[in-house]
Amino acid sequence: MRTRFTHPLLPRTRGFTLLELLVVIVIIGLLAAFVAPKYFGQIGRSKAQVARAQIESFDKALDQFRLDTGHYPTTEAGLVALFVQPANEPNWHGAYLKKGLPADPWGKAYIYKAPGSEGREYEIVSHGGDGQQGGTGENADIVSWN
Repeated sequence: MRTRFTHPLLPRTRGFTLLELLVVIVIIGLLAAFVAPKYFGQIGRSKAQVARAQIESFDKALDQFRLDTGHYPTTEAGLVALFVQPANEPNWHGAYLKKGLPADPWGKAYIYKAPGSEGREYEIVSHGGDGQQGGTGENADIVSWN
């Protein structure tokens, strides 16, 4: 039989016990439980900020369209009129959007109406995460006049 030789000047090395590993796993789990909700809450706010930024770029493009043609696109022409010339628009000098018409951050189409509600010349709406009118938090509507 072979005996294990250890040098007297070298410290004995040993591994972690099961209890030590379990304590570390519990600590990591607790940290994840506190951090994950804050992280995922940020994602919803980020999507709303992206939608506001996209609507703002539509606003600028619509203003340029109006300067060129004298009016905003009709509801029927929609936001597509910002990158595809509508029929009977000889003063159209677009495309007013560089990359076409994006969907909202939740993958749904923006809603454009001209004239808009409450006397507005137009309105652009994203119905948020749930795709339904109204809502709160991540499901809240994002509109061009806010």
